[in-house]
Amino acid sequence: MPHLRRLFGRWLRLRRLVRWRWRERQASAPAIEATEGPLRAALYSVEQMEVYGRALARQHRVRMRPGAERLLDRLQANERVLEDANTLLSSVVREQRPVTPAGEWLLDNYYLIEEQIQTARRHLPRGYSRQLPSLVAGPSAGLPRVYELSMQAIAHGDGRIDADTLGRFIASYQSLAPLSLGELWAVPIMLRLALLENLRRMAARVMRDGTDRSLAAQWAENLNRAASDTPTGVVLVVADMARSEPPLTGAFIAELTRSLQGRGGAWAMPVAWLEQWAAAAGQRIDELVAAEGQQQAADQVSIGNSIGSLRFLSTMDWRTFVEEMSVVEQRLREDPMGVYAQMDFGTRDAYRHVVEKIARGSRVAEERVATIALDLARAAAPVEGPRTHVGYWLVGEGLPATVDAVAQAAQMDFGTARHGNWRIAYRLRCTCCRSSCWRCWPRVACWPPALARRPSGWPRCSGCWCSVSWASSW
Repeated sequence: MPHLRRLFGRWLRLRRLVRWRWRERQASAPAIEATEGPLRAALYSVEQMEVYGRALARQHRVRMRPGAERLLDRLQANERVLEDANTLLSSVVREQRPVTPAGEWLLDNYYLIEEQIQTARRHLPRGYSRQLPSLVAGPSAGLPRVYELSMQAIAHGDGRIDADTLGRFIASYQSLAPLSLGELWAVPIMLRLALLENLRRMAARVMRDGTDRSLAAQWAENLNRAASDTPTGVVLVVADMARSEPPLTGAFIAELTRSLQGRGGAWAMPVAWLEQWAAAAGQRIDELVAAEGQQQAADQVSIGNSIGSLRFLSTMDWRTFVEEMSVVEQRLREDPMGVYAQMDFGTRDAYRHVVEKIARGSRVAEERVATIALDLARAAAPVEGPRTHVGYWLVGEGLPATVDAVAQAAQMDFGTARHGNWRIAYRLRCTCCRSSCWRCWPRVACWPPALARRPSGWPRCSGCWCSVSWASSW
């Protein structure tokens, strides 16, 4: 009987897991609309971007728990649209039909777009974006916060990204809402995804306008054939065109008007019908044609800026960017011994990863974890030598004391547990056996038995003494 109860319990847990995965999959299904416009908003200067960054920091409401995986599916959908646009534009060129300047940009740089898609897929494994803090409200609800910041930076720069504007925008945002190390390292991949999203939206517009131009060219050919055979047949062709309800778009009107102008008296009736048709919808032919020309020029600039920004992402020194933007890095540089700032990048990055892991498991802010380690280093007497170095409390023998201090801080922040205790989600390689502590996985910090006697209450794991720090659950 107990065996049956265990099996039934496992079946219930499996069913809940399957249903949760199905709901997550449904929520993450990309909804691409053909009417989505490019990421284009009011152009901001560098100073205006700083003000806007602080405004976004006040506006954003963030959820730290994992959300649905949406970006990877969105990337695949964008890839399909861009591939379709390249196929359509290639066929237009083969048929020797005119291509807009924006379409020429897409054709000439499609190889680069393909490379960037492959790079994005390589740097965006499934589940990666779920680890990042996401927004809880607004049009980007459920998406990572850093992805929304990337979208806003591109929209207010018309697709153009440079190091100075990006750095000051992120710095102004962090003055009110610091980003985690994971979010800072995700900035380049999120910018790449947002630029591909922008290119997909403009490619969809290019395809839509190309379809309208092809339709206009077909009707112009029918009118030309009717006028050459039987001039009275033009009336029948115009009637057929009216019954087909063609799209009243700038691309259709501009192409058809261009084909009908300067053809003589036989074309007066189709031109008059076009003017009446547009007037019935509250439009004017000359305004639609002028707006179409302005849109083509704007799309050409946006696509050129987006492709240039994709090239910039490959040349930017993101290591320097992360260290300059990271609040954890700035805190650790206050090392009382003054050694941290003189270390190489790999060592500093290892220290930051320790802070990141401790913060992720304890739900304590990364900056506060770094501050706790610094306070422990400052509290050590100068005669104690290495104990005044922040690394002693992050990767050395003082690590268990740092974990305990962070656990106490978490307990003070979150109060009494509701569902029992939890252990800080932090796992290191054992320093004595060089293996992972799977028995205590995943929330342990290994304590080599050679350093000190095992304190009471600390379990043993895989030949190592594992310090387990307890705090409240939420």
